[in-house]
Amino acid sequence: MALTPGTNLNSVAAPQAVTLASNYIDFTDTNTAGWAQQYLPDLMEKEAEVFGPRTISGFLSQVGAEESMTSDQVIWSEQGRLHLSYTGTVVHNTSVVTILADIDGNVDADGFDPTDHGIRLNDQVLVSVAEGTYKGICTAHSGDTVTIAPYGAENMNDLAAFTAGATSNCTVLVYGSEFNKGVGGQGTYGGVTASGPKTVTPKFKSFTNKPIIMKDYYEISGSDVSQIGWVEIAGEEGQNGYLWYLKAEGDTRARFTDYMEMAMLEAEKIVSTSVAVDTVFSGGAGLGTNAGTEGLFAAITDRGNVTTGVTGVNASTDLAEFDAILAEFDSQGAIEENMMFVNRATSLAMDDMLASMNSYGAGGTSYGVFDNSEDMALNLGFSGFRRGSYDFYKSDMRYLNDKATRGGINDRAGSAAIRGVIIPAGTSNVYDQALGKNLKRPFLHVRYRASKTDNRKMKTWVTGSVGAQTSALDAMQIHYLSERCLVTQGANNFMLMK
Repeated sequence: MALTPGTNLNSVAAPQAVTLASNYIDFTDTNTAGWAQQYLPDLMEKEAEVFGPRTISGFLSQVGAEESMTSDQVIWSEQGRLHLSYTGTVVHNTSVVTILADIDGNVDADGFDPTDHGIRLNDQVLVSVAEGTYKGICTAHSGDTVTIAPYGAENMNDLAAFTAGATSNCTVLVYGSEFNKGVGGQGTYGGVTASGPKTVTPKFKSFTNKPIIMKDYYEISGSDVSQIGWVEIAGEEGQNGYLWYLKAEGDTRARFTDYMEMAMLEAEKIVSTSVAVDTVFSGGAGLGTNAGTEGLFAAITDRGNVTTGVTGVNASTDLAEFDAILAEFDSQGAIEENMMFVNRATSLAMDDMLASMNSYGAGGTSYGVFDNSEDMALNLGFSGFRRGSYDFYKSDMRYLNDKATRGGINDRAGSAAIRGVIIPAGTSNVYDQALGKNLKRPFLHVRYRASKTDNRKMKTWVTGSVGAQTSALDAMQIHYLSERCLVTQGANNFMLMK
């Protein structure tokens, strides 16, 4: 079945808010002259909201939190993995392993030094190559190389299935240690000072984001403030009346509120400046390499996970693809409660997938993130289900459906279209460098600039001589400002659906 939208939809936001001539009946018009001057027209006074609830904000308020900040950037540190696992190469006839990267593929440019690995003498190590897997003990250490001698053999060549003289890509995992009786521990071995690392120091990465300053503006002359129209309008903030500026001001405020959320989703950091960038900003001084801010989609693309599965083509295939998502979560933090925000097509695909299962999976669902209140979850538009050890709370995301926002962009984006996000619920521990201590913070939260002097979360003020007496200008000027950024903490536990 094909769907064809109308070709004359009133879908374009007015570039200028004025009392329109169309709000009034023209008594000189040939279509109205004669009767319009004699009879009161049957006029429908209420403005029709043909696009439903037009605002898309609310996503971040449902999943995140807001916290003030007092500097030009926010810095947080995320702890690395607890266990020691690396990738590298191994020479079969010597059992010498060369460490190349950590298990996540981080190398020098990503903050991992292969010579600074944590494998120590007498560590028990599991080595896996294409030909097979063996267990051994670390007998030698030199920079980025270690010798992992197999138990019961001098080297890998003595083991079945391993090729003499070959060099293979490998994965290594430390799973314990073993010492002789009466010897020292890590650091000394029978009175002999050990080479290589003696202790394993926790590793962490620091991440930064900077707030952006967002502004908007609405102006109407003193004369037009008092103009009335035939049609009663309702502003986005609940104002009612026949004064047209109420509608325009409410729309401006509502649009700016949406911008504050949309920017936190779509924002990008500028990685290089150019003349074109310089000219956009007053003063022409340029933005610097850290200008812009990192939005949610960019953070997940850069540091999280991306899936193209669960498309609705086949329910059984979708289930296998969804299980692949769970397997990826298993390899990361395994956060058991997650919130899923998806577009309509993906939501229906999930419903079809779940309908092929019994009661949305064995054991049903819990509502832990909603204080175990099913009513609360349903009132917020969420449906919950369990798969494996994971609980998911699914909700449609208006921003991904509305044709005037991401929904319209997705229509032409092809494989680059964004169909949804999966976000871990709850909090995680993070080291706050400003405070110098570990804190529990939501995985996703907004930081806004504020101090005792000025709160820039969402500022609104009026200038001019109408509504405020700040100048001789015969107009009402309403200003909007917000300075904020998004903190996507533990992005490896997030999933972007494309």
